[in-house]
Amino acid sequence: MRPQDIVILLKIIVKGNLPWQNKDLAAELYISPSEISESLYRSSLGGLIDADQRKKVYRQSMMEFLEHGLHYVFPTEPGTMVNGIYTAHSHPFMQQQFKVETLHYVWPEARGNVRGLSIEPLYKEQVKAALKDEKLYLMLALLDVIRVGRVREFKVAIDELKKLII
Repeated sequence: MRPQDIVILLKIIVKGNLPWQNKDLAAELYISPSEISESLYRSSLGGLIDADQRKKVYRQSMMEFLEHGLHYVFPTEPGTMVNGIYTAHSHPFMQQQFKVETLHYVWPEARGNVRGLSIEPLYKEQVKAALKDEKLYLMLALLDVIRVGRVREFKVAIDELKKLII
């Protein structure tokens, strides 16, 4: 599995019942169509998406992986201070839940209007894709709460992801 596989599956969930093709996902996520195909194949092997049509995400399995495996497979640690876009416990949703007592976490973005410790996105063009889709942005920021390993916010992030995914 590759990190962008998670983002692709989340984007399919965000689309809901809207029809889509691989080229649509590719354009919206700034990933090549061939990488979308390869990702869907890997996800079908992993039991996260229907193996035949590769259009239906197995939401319960996806949630189980995110809750219990994401931190081990795609961990991250805060990096240097950079300009960027809020993520993890610094995302506006999490700021409503908790008072931020430490430095903010951000995805590096030259045009970002906040400074914080950098969190490496799951793939190179993730920030572009997230800025065009508010729901995807929230889901990815919640994943970063899991990836960074902040226990205090973990339960809130998991509960909100369950509402969004299942």
